Amino acid sequence: MSLASQKVLIIGGSSGIGLATARAAAVAGAAVTIASRSRERLTAALADLPDGCAGAVVDSNDEDGMATLFDRVGQLDHLVYTAGGPLDPKSQGPLADILLAAARDVFEARFWGAVAAVKHAAPRIRPGGSITLTSGATAVRPSGRTTLADASAGAVETLAKGFAIELAPVRVNAVRPGIILTPRLTGIPEPQREPLLKAAAARTLVRKLGEPDEVAEAVLFLMGNAYVTGSVITVDGGLLLA
Repeated sequence: MSLASQKVLIIGGSSGIGLATARAAAVAGAAVTIASRSRERLTAALADLPDGCAGAVVDSNDEDGMATLFDRVGQLDHLVYTAGGPLDPKSQGPLADILLAAARDVFEARFWGAVAAVKHAAPRIRPGGSITLTSGATAVRPSGRTTLADASAGAVETLAKGFAIELAPVRVNAVRPGIILTPRLTGIPEPQREPLLKAAAARTLVRKLGEPDEVAEAVLFLMGNAYVTGSVITVDGGLLLA
């Protein structure tokens, strides 16, 4: 698929699925800008991307900063939002033990950050353009220990459908990844990592974990297919059917 002469902004583009999407979009000919809250990760990501890609530091919890980012980027063809960050341990576990302030922080980045991004992107999306959000398989099958994060994934899918109606003809979709080998998983220290990843792979129908590039392919499909909007594409290796 060609994205020649198209401008793509990826918020959360310095690692994992966002970085893989940035690389795939750049290879397809797009002018790519990635945004991250970490200047260090941003610098490392840009070194890993084709020449010509740009970067910006932005905190998805800061709407003024988001507005400034979109003023800088100007008109664009596609927005991809993959920001989320690691889960605070205090936002996980049994309900009685959850610190609600930490749980609210989950929604700040994953839900409200997406809302702010769409709000400021929508007036700048050129005809034929798209917005792609990222949820997760736990939106359909909650884990029981990350309920607040799982709820934010479900809320993002509702955002995609509602915004698809409100912002038409701008297309708005979501990708629902399963268990993907992002830094959050590959960064698990040994000796716990190997048995955990092996057990996770065994939960899928394809008996393997997903690669960020495989999710990026779904995002590029949503950018390029002008007849898909209000949809959620699952990329989970059959996890939800297993």
